[in-house]
Amino acid sequence: MTRGIEDLVSADATLVSRRAFTDEAVYKIEKERIFGRAWLYLAHESELKASGDFVTTYMGETPVIVARGPDGRINASVNSCTHRGVAVCHVERGHASRFICPYHNWTFGMDGRLLAIPQQGKIERPVDKARLGLRQVPRVESYAGLIFGSFDPDVAPLEQYLGNMRFYLDNYFARFADGVEVVGAPHKWRLAANWKLPVENQLGDVGHGPFLHGAVLGGRDAIAEIEAYGFNMVPEPGHGAAIRLLPPETPLASRMWGSENGSASAFSAETQAFLLDTQRQMEDRLGSVHARIKGLTYGVYPNFSFLWANSTIRVSHPRGPGKVEYWSWWVVPAGAPESVKRELQGVYNGFFGPGGLLEQEDSDAWAQQYAGSAIDYMDDHPYYYGLGAGEEEVHPLLPGVAGSCYNEHYARQFYLRWQRDIAEGAAR
Repeated sequence: MTRGIEDLVSADATLVSRRAFTDEAVYKIEKERIFGRAWLYLAHESELKASGDFVTTYMGETPVIVARGPDGRINASVNSCTHRGVAVCHVERGHASRFICPYHNWTFGMDGRLLAIPQQGKIERPVDKARLGLRQVPRVESYAGLIFGSFDPDVAPLEQYLGNMRFYLDNYFARFADGVEVVGAPHKWRLAANWKLPVENQLGDVGHGPFLHGAVLGGRDAIAEIEAYGFNMVPEPGHGAAIRLLPPETPLASRMWGSENGSASAFSAETQAFLLDTQRQMEDRLGSVHARIKGLTYGVYPNFSFLWANSTIRVSHPRGPGKVEYWSWWVVPAGAPESVKRELQGVYNGFFGPGGLLEQEDSDAWAQQYAGSAIDYMDDHPYYYGLGAGEEEVHPLLPGVAGSCYNEHYARQFYLRWQRDIAEGAAR
């Protein structure tokens, strides 16, 4: 138990201690009580289309294999042999019928069952293979093609856990008639930062855009649009959705996905026609409120993020209090022509990913933010998260609690949930 957990976040979460980001003991508690009990993003169903398809990922710092078994079900197994602990899979994705540990060649099925022990024929006493399968993630569920897992067998069902966040996820993931698909493996990069800093940014930190990214965004129409129509929504405490709710009279071409800051005008006629047709179909399918929403950034507690305009799934994998491995997947409409997909890829590559113009600025800011948290003699100077405190209210059309685009209630609710989880977890 670290000193003063109850003092890390003030009662109204307007103050957050710097130790929340740097304290090694706090980090160890996070691994147990947050990453050991929450729903964590694993993969997208488009990556596991056929039996035998698999990807490797992490739940916190625990390596796991996510695979579609022979029965078509998706399983998640800890990537560690039950004999001597060696990883049984050393690639990030592929297709297989079994996993074989390179040390002693113990062989496991796609569902984690132990199939064979080569040494068993050399001994007399039988081995109960049924007890020696790979450790299973007890709960695996999906929503809108997004696969999540939890180490807590008693965690609430995923749809209940998401709650009102489903409305905002639907605005993108139910937008396309044929669904979406992940393209390739994720980009991965390591930062000298705490895992919560990228998460907080993606929950709704619109306030940094005109300044940190001023060279690209300064004076652009997108900022004026966000300030006029933007909301920071808290669908459920810990989740967040930064969006714009445009007026009903907004032209179709200005509210469609892909129309960020006039970027659609640079696309080919084929891509523009696809985006317009997608918007029309989505409005018929999802209704008038969804038709007026243009998303910005989404977050599912504790470490899943999504950039709406750039079709980018993000996961902030912790690697210590001051290290994070950030993963980024590009997502496209599954039914789009290949030529349209290629053109849309430029929207991702130019701004986000390891070499993106905005990504480099964000990554540097998170590293500096962590360095500022670790300055000596500053423990008694917590960070201020009080912008807009008390101004948020229920919105008549949008699920959850709404604040202006500069209201930091998305962060306050995240840290209140975080504080509750690490404090109350001791009783379980």
